[in-house]
Amino acid sequence: MNEAMRELAGTPRWKPVVDELQKEKGVGLMCALKYATDIGDFSRFRRGRQVGSFYGVVPSSHESGDTNDRKGHITREGSPSGRRVLCQSTWSRVQHDKQERQVYLRLIERNPKKKKIALVACMRRLTVKLWHVVLTAQLKLRAEAGV
Repeated sequence: MNEAMRELAGTPRWKPVVDELQKEKGVGLMCALKYATDIGDFSRFRRGRQVGSFYGVVPSSHESGDTNDRKGHITREGSPSGRRVLCQSTWSRVQHDKQERQVYLRLIERNPKKKKIALVACMRRLTVKLWHVVLTAQLKLRAEAGV
């Protein structure tokens, strides 16, 4: 299985994207490849918020009439296996990336009983960051190619 993933990641279509994604802390071959193949065309999203929604790591909204906007559980749209891989990468980032750990701890500090919510917030941050990384890499490649 690992050999098949390496072979797919080495193809001309995925190599530049996977290489850029793997430069981020906590993102390995499996996460980079899963993220890239799940999304496919990164330009179809206009905002990072849409990428979070694609993976279902944004809170659901309960609004009705005069009631205030109440946030619920995450929507769980999209690929469950993609969320699983992102969760593992997020844990790795929280352990090894000083800035991400500070964000996670700051979120836990607000409400110590909501550690899962803090993790999901970090997962959403990771999905958006990876999207930005790929868009920046694609812009560089287009500029180098003269397109």
